[in-house]
Amino acid sequence: MPVVELRKARKEYRLGQTRVEALRGVDLEIERGEFLAVAGPSGSGKSTMLNLVGCIDVPSSGQVLVDGVEVGSLGDRELTRYRREKIGFIFQSFNLIPVLDVYENIEFPLLLKKGFAKKEREALVMRFVEEVGLADRLRNKPGELSGGQRQRVAIARALVSKPLIVLADEPTANLDSETGARIVELMRQINEEEGTTFIFSTHDAHIMGKARRVVRILDGRVEDAGAAPGTGKE
Repeated sequence: MPVVELRKARKEYRLGQTRVEALRGVDLEIERGEFLAVAGPSGSGKSTMLNLVGCIDVPSSGQVLVDGVEVGSLGDRELTRYRREKIGFIFQSFNLIPVLDVYENIEFPLLLKKGFAKKEREALVMRFVEEVGLADRLRNKPGELSGGQRQRVAIARALVSKPLIVLADEPTANLDSETGARIVELMRQINEEEGTTFIFSTHDAHIMGKARRVVRILDGRVEDAGAAPGTGKE
């Protein structure tokens, strides 16, 4: 069973008297363990699609299923709980908490999720701090880090609660090309080692080249779903 299914998913917004069709009947399946890029120009619907998969929003019509659950059938409280249990987010603006240090930023999702003893939290945080190469920066606050280091904190924070899916919205947009390439390579490494499904939006051709499948979206429609993993056409 695919980890994500969009079935004729539509999303409309109202801007005053104007109706904006952000997604126009999208059909898409994403398998577990994929490393997938959603590509397209600004305003094409990439972020809207990620918001639906990430349970931040629900479709206006059609269906979005995440791990077999139709997210449109969930209430606000259920959506919040499901999002915490299943989804990790990496934002282009990092979204770190300025007053918390590296350790505390990474630990934060575990405190929200609850059910983790202190020693378990410590072991998980230290594991992913090591994964992203920031063991020597544990007590630094975000303002004391470079852009690449902050993005690595954001990746560790997204992964620490072992989510089913990691969503990355333009994760390299605020980074130079060399740092961005290293960040994508780190995500690919974790994808291979952990089997975590990565879905990221981008319009950067270099980053698209690192994906194992590229879904191209334009004007709210999927123009090309790419070759599915295992077809020999990747």
